[in-house]
Amino acid sequence: MANFFSKLIGNIFQSNEIADDAFYEALEDAMIMSDVGVNSTLKIIDAVKTEAKAENVTTTREVKRILRDYLYELMRVDDSYYEFTKQKSIISVIGVNGVGKTTSIGKLAWQLKHEGKTVILAAGDTFRAGAIEQLEAWGQRIAVDVIAQKEGSDPAAVVFDALQSFKKKNADILIIDTAGRLHNKKNLMNELGKINRIIDREFVEGYRETLVVLDATTGQNALSQAEIFKEACQVTGIILTKMDGTAKGGIALAVQSELGIPVKYIGVGEKSSDLKRFDAREYVDSIFEDT
Repeated sequence: MANFFSKLIGNIFQSNEIADDAFYEALEDAMIMSDVGVNSTLKIIDAVKTEAKAENVTTTREVKRILRDYLYELMRVDDSYYEFTKQKSIISVIGVNGVGKTTSIGKLAWQLKHEGKTVILAAGDTFRAGAIEQLEAWGQRIAVDVIAQKEGSDPAAVVFDALQSFKKKNADILIIDTAGRLHNKKNLMNELGKINRIIDREFVEGYRETLVVLDATTGQNALSQAEIFKEACQVTGIILTKMDGTAKGGIALAVQSELGIPVKYIGVGEKSSDLKRFDAREYVDSIFEDT
């Protein structure tokens, strides 16, 4: 999963030596090159150095243990993070064009349906050409209802219709595909605000989840997108797509470290079943697999 990251880290921890300044500089370079980002890298290394000093640790092998444990704890996502899958919930999914948002929605709907949930999809991304048709194709493919209007319609009107259908059919999960037009943040915030007000009014008693879809291969651009979406709405989790070996892998650490937003799902392929719950231990172990 984190092959590039693993190779760089593996080179640093190949032998058990003194953890001197040169070692920490090499570790810093490897993390930055792996899309962890400067701020997150410095934060992580500072925490590791502090713990190493407290434990009187001097060798790279011992530092590796401290770093590994720190990353386990940083990225830990337990079952409570998926509470929205266990009760009547509305999931809003946001992401810019090209990150795999609609595909991720289809995969998530497939997964929830196979867990025994009744799922409805709302085609709220009404401005991107082909977005409605793409979501409807997924609906047909996995046999779930899709509520849609024509291209260019008011997304809030689509969400209102979807909520009425959701309540009438007593469905378990409503997944809303929403727009992600970051070139005009004010319009984005207004649009999301309008949608959220309708949900607040029509779904007072239910559970809410807001997931942002990011392309793991875009590195720090993905982090910038997440920051803007976090400003626009209350983001509760991340779906990282293209985590099938093409990504450097460190962006997952950056999102969690800098923004405090947990990675909840990763996309690892093209099949309906290729959206996986994020496993922090598997992810961290993959970083150190070459060491």
